[in-house]
Amino acid sequence: MSHRAFTLTAKTLLVGFSSLALVACGGGQERPSADLAASNVTTIGVNAYLWRAALDTLSFAPLLQTDSAGGVIVTDWYANPDNSAERVKLTVSILDQDLRADAIRVAASRQVAAGGQWVDAPVQAATIQKLEDIILTKARDLRRGAVGS
Repeated sequence: MSHRAFTLTAKTLLVGFSSLALVACGGGQERPSADLAASNVTTIGVNAYLWRAALDTLSFAPLLQTDSAGGVIVTDWYANPDNSAERVKLTVSILDQDLRADAIRVAASRQVAAGGQWVDAPVQAATIQKLEDIILTKARDLRRGAVGS
């Protein structure tokens, strides 16, 4: 092998090894993009998808209190126009920054009109479970929509 061919081969190997070193250090790769739809992305104290879904779900009732840092939404008494002899008051608590089934809790109070006064009445557990399911489904749909965009 001639001196010139040896020098050219050495230079090629040097450039090749330098390129490999840069790639190994990450110099040749793009920075990974952040997953903006991650379940705990939030500028509030709780999971943003659960928060938005809970507000959307309770939009039929007047709100008494909302605390995005603590994750609490409390409605005022709501009477369905089709059944004005009954009213409900709801409290939704978001317990975590992750989008999980156990990160949401709904509490409900129910009253019925009896003798011109409101009297406390039981709330069916299935009603509370249904509200929690609706909120979770909406939150998952919101997240899915954010991931897809």
